[in-house]
Amino acid sequence: MPKRTGAGALLALAVTGFALGATLATPANAAAKAPGFLTTADLPPHPSSAWTAGEVTSGVPEAVEQDRCLSMALGGGGSDTWYREFRTDHDTSARQVSVQLSTTAAAKGRFSRLNKDITSCAARIEKADPETEATLKDYGTLPVEEGAHVYGLHTVTLQGASDIRLLSVGRDGRTVTVVDWGQLGGFGDAPVKAFEQTTVTAVNKLH
Repeated sequence: MPKRTGAGALLALAVTGFALGATLATPANAAAKAPGFLTTADLPPHPSSAWTAGEVTSGVPEAVEQDRCLSMALGGGGSDTWYREFRTDHDTSARQVSVQLSTTAAAKGRFSRLNKDITSCAARIEKADPETEATLKDYGTLPVEEGAHVYGLHTVTLQGASDIRLLSVGRDGRTVTVVDWGQLGGFGDAPVKAFEQTTVTAVNKLH
């Protein structure tokens, strides 16, 4: 497999082995506060592999702590943050991270911060690694609960590795969720419509 130094590499880091996040978090054993999460049936279908899901776990995985798009708003986790990892037998992987804030105003602020961080992360990727070219595409908003926004991020390295990533941010009341999907490829390989439906499902499951 080509060297993965693009945006999708951070997503694949945690999903390749669910144990990576285990050192930072523990399973949310039927925690009453945990919001609803996506299941494998809710994700964009993979043409040749079934999805496998990890447990809903409290905190954030290591890959999010290192992610240039999400770490500033989600890094550090906390007792009111949960995540679930998904993977296939191939190069496609996904993750959902949800955080419950103390007030609706705080949730609005976190939602706004995540959108700003995602829209600016392509520039941060290129600044941190001049050998990587990053391009962000804004797919717009979705009319679900208090709103959701979908983005695409394509990275190409000097060595030729090409990664495509879809990210979405949604909010329902005091809860904000981020859905993150990635694989090798470009914008043409991204299942945008299916991912939009996944995002709508993720937000609807928060309550």
